Amino acid sequence: MPLQNRVTPLSELIADPARGLVYGNRGCLHDVSGRIRRGYAGKRWIACRLRFRGWHRAPLMQPGRFTELFFLDEATAFAAGHRPCALCRREDYERFGAIWRDSYPGDAGADAIDARLHAERVEPGARAQRRHIAPLAALPDGAFVMHEGAPHLLLGAQLLRWTPEGYVRPAPRPPGSDAELARSTPGHVRPAYRLAGAQAELLTPPSLVAILRSGWHARAVPLLHPSAS
Repeated sequence: MPLQNRVTPLSELIADPARGLVYGNRGCLHDVSGRIRRGYAGKRWIACRLRFRGWHRAPLMQPGRFTELFFLDEATAFAAGHRPCALCRREDYERFGAIWRDSYPGDAGADAIDARLHAERVEPGARAQRRHIAPLAALPDGAFVMHEGAPHLLLGAQLLRWTPEGYVRPAPRPPGSDAELARSTPGHVRPAYRLAGAQAELLTPPSLVAILRSGWHARAVPLLHPSAS
C-alpha cells in the first residue's frame, strides 16, 4: 500500500504509487503508526535530491523522524511552498538565495526566507494553503494556477493539468481580458475559482513566482516532469 507522502500542487499529502522526481520534508507529520497527523511542523519546507552521498532512506516514516515527502518535479514543490535544500542542493540554494536577495535585500539566511515563504503559503489561522490572485499574462512558465477546479501548470501557450503520474490534457492558455474572477460550482468547502480573462488563482507563492520569472532552472532536480514536453 502506498504511503501518504506524495505532495500535490495544492500542498496536500496523498497516497499514490507513482514515483516523484524530487524529495523533501517539512518536519515530522506522522504518528508512530505512520499516519499523517498534520500538514507541517515548522517553517522549514525544503526540496531535495532523490539521491545524495549514498544515503539510504528506508524504512520511510520512522517514529519521531521527519516525514519523507515526494514531488512530481520542482514546479510542484514550488507550488506547495518548498525551496531548495541548502545541504544536498548547495549550488541550487546559493543561486536561489542570490536571486531572492534581488527582491528582498533584507532577507539574510534560510530563516528569513522560510518566514516570508510561510506567510505566503499558509492561510493565517487556517493551516490551509494560501491562494493569491495574479494577472495571468504576467505569470511565468512553471507557475501553477487553478483552472476548472484542478491545479494546472503554465507552460508557453498552454495549461497542463497536474496528476501524480504527470501532466495531461493540454489546453490553450485563456486570452487576457478585464473580466473578473468568477466563482466555480457552489458547495466547495473552501473558495475555488476558475480562470477568467486576465486574472488567475495562483497556487505558487509570489516569491517563488519571482524565482521562476528569473529563468530558474535547477541543476540537481528536474524543474518539470518529462510529461510536460
